[in-house]
Amino acid sequence: MIRIGIDVGGTNTDAVLMDGKTVVAGVKAPTSPDVMTGVVQALRDVLAAAKTTADKVDVVMIGTTHFTNAVVQRRDLAPVAAVRLCLPATASLPPMVDWPEDLREVLGNHWYLAHGGNEFDGRVISKLDEAELLGIADDIRAKGIKSVAITSVFSPVSSEFEKQAGEILARALPDTHITLSADIGRIGLLERENAAIMNACLRDLSRHVVEAFRGALADVGFTGRFYLTQNDGTLMDAAFAERFPVLTFASGPTNSMRGAAFLSGVADAIVVDIGGTTSDVGSLQKGFPRQATVAVEVGGVRTNFRMPDVFSIGLGGGSLVVDGPDGVTVGPRSVGYRIVTEALLFGGTTLTTSDIIVADGGADLGDKAKVAHLDPALIRRTRDRIAFMLEDCVERARISAEPLPVIVVGGGSILVEGPIAGLELILPNHFAVANAVGAAIAQVSGEVDRVYALAEMTRDAALDDAKRQATDAAVAAGARRETVEIVDVEDVPLAYLPGNATRVRVKAVGELHVG
Repeated sequence: MIRIGIDVGGTNTDAVLMDGKTVVAGVKAPTSPDVMTGVVQALRDVLAAAKTTADKVDVVMIGTTHFTNAVVQRRDLAPVAAVRLCLPATASLPPMVDWPEDLREVLGNHWYLAHGGNEFDGRVISKLDEAELLGIADDIRAKGIKSVAITSVFSPVSSEFEKQAGEILARALPDTHITLSADIGRIGLLERENAAIMNACLRDLSRHVVEAFRGALADVGFTGRFYLTQNDGTLMDAAFAERFPVLTFASGPTNSMRGAAFLSGVADAIVVDIGGTTSDVGSLQKGFPRQATVAVEVGGVRTNFRMPDVFSIGLGGGSLVVDGPDGVTVGPRSVGYRIVTEALLFGGTTLTTSDIIVADGGADLGDKAKVAHLDPALIRRTRDRIAFMLEDCVERARISAEPLPVIVVGGGSILVEGPIAGLELILPNHFAVANAVGAAIAQVSGEVDRVYALAEMTRDAALDDAKRQATDAAVAAGARRETVEIVDVEDVPLAYLPGNATRVRVKAVGELHVG
């Protein structure tokens, strides 16, 4: 199968063409202000480098930062009506109670509490009230809101109330996007509700972005199916991405980590992905990024849907270098995709880390004569500062004293001078486009997260049931059943709940079915 992987970063848009497990060609194109121009250029470049045409490509996988950036920058977000099925419970903490004030205002701070919801074991808190929901629908219609997020207490255990409420509101508001929290988040009411609201506010943008990608692919002659990468290293098709744009959050670092594992052949390691603006650092476990075990903030909002345990620092190939009275500072500001015009080595006037590395002989970029005047002492101090920043990152990413290797990928890998924190350093082939490789090799996943009462069944029976549900979910998402395997199982006894309750999370992945 011939596939193209694309990853849209803040500085570069990377693309690779792979035939099976072989990387045929990999290219970088500057990320354009409108994004799509850069995507089209990367596609054309990689097809030319591979000496093939778009009609020979079976499938395209794309990783994008569109939706994360929209939330962080508070732009292109639609007003949302948050409907919580809970009464008479949970009324003391309304929806969006913990959101930053500016983001809450952008979305309109529209929320409603209604009857419904379940206890942890599925028992009903109160019955759904259709008349109550129709009254809420009337108010939503009057306000002109076109996106609704529905959250029910303990809906990962029983999602029936959310589904019923969704059907009622869909009939009353036929032109409205509806997001159900059970489709996105895990157990934990406020964080799951936050994720659902965030997804709902991105639904209009997701339709435009997916259409734009579809148009960009058509421009180069590709007519097949394309997928977007999710933040767990797996795929969702274009229609699914339109419904669940929030699942692309942090997909860029995830793609890099998956690509690092594939290119190096190492399944357990620390990965440092150095781009043009930031460095993302995280741990690989069995070839996948370690998942965050606590709530993750996105744009100042706590969420609990699956996210990789990755953190970023402002260190990249375009990072600004400033020699001040307190020593050299590197980043967090960066020239980003403007490096080709603003860095010294390309004829600009801004001192960047790339200028330092080229002046030191660590890379062959631009015009070395334009950085020949740099003071060797400044170069050494900058090198030392970069090494300190990287070592601090790696130490933070270590979860045990075990000496895991460090895999360095990304176009900014030229910043690495030698071993980091005394650990084995791996710089694999095609390291500069590892993120696009990660997108190209992405698999399809299914996940289940629910609470079982072990007073009613054995622990083994609960695990088997969760594994079956996760496998079915992967197949429903497009995986070939014979390739599906369970890659993560977690069960946590919940001492604060009756009935010998335990929370079970299972993830299954399989190869994409194309045909």
